[in-house]
Amino acid sequence: MDLGLRGVHVLVTGASGGIGLETIRLYCSKPPAFAALGANVTAHYNSNVAPIKALLDSTPRVITRLQWIQADLSREDDVKRMFASLAKMDYGPVQIVIVNHGYWPPVDVPLAEMSLDQWNSTLSTNLTSSFLVCREYLKELAKTSAEVKDKASIVLIGSTAGKYGEAGHVDYSVTKSAMMYGLTMTLKNEIVKIAPKGRVNCVAPGWVKTPMAESALSDPQVVYRALATTPLKKVASPLDIANQIAVLSSSTVSGHVTGQVLMVEGGMEGRLLNKPEDVV
Repeated sequence: MDLGLRGVHVLVTGASGGIGLETIRLYCSKPPAFAALGANVTAHYNSNVAPIKALLDSTPRVITRLQWIQADLSREDDVKRMFASLAKMDYGPVQIVIVNHGYWPPVDVPLAEMSLDQWNSTLSTNLTSSFLVCREYLKELAKTSAEVKDKASIVLIGSTAGKYGEAGHVDYSVTKSAMMYGLTMTLKNEIVKIAPKGRVNCVAPGWVKTPMAESALSDPQVVYRALATTPLKKVASPLDIANQIAVLSSSTVSGHVTGQVLMVEGGMEGRLLNKPEDVV
């Protein structure tokens, strides 16, 4: 199916690994690659561009129209510079932005023991940065033509932690809840003031086999607890998430879909709180 993304400028933040890397692979593939979308892709990274370059080097005949840009998205000046630079580069202004970057602190820390520094750091890295990206995207979008605006779309990446919470990770859970509900639901009403056909949606994965989750998923007990209420009984691949991002970003197939949070979690019904021995 043609998603109508060929030649559309797509910015993917946090594109150095996991979901982000698989998303740029999907968006900028060309025939005969499976699900080739042929978009013009900008891959954002903060400190590690190597996986992005390796992707292009390993499949130069398949991956096309890919550029990359560095920015610390928690810094306002960096985000402003990034969008101003992109508007002047080969692909022109950003039409679709995938807000994928983020950090999950790997150590369990209950709220009662969490430092203010950790709280502030996670909110800045995940939430404030997303606010800055969306703000600068909309400012630049306002300067563009009606043709550019017709493809306007924001896809935020949430998490099951934002719906169900996650003990030991309240800072992360709060950032994802804010993105899934406050930010998505507000922006879908505001983007149309700038781009009448513009849409804002959110994809919220459960556990995904990414480098960030690798350490946790090496523990069989973590895997069991992650899948105990999941009918499909499997951990998602990055491509499972990237496919849904692509569909939601497409105005061709999702042109009347906005303000939605799409849970991509294998049918999860919530968090398993108690082990068998915990219940008398």
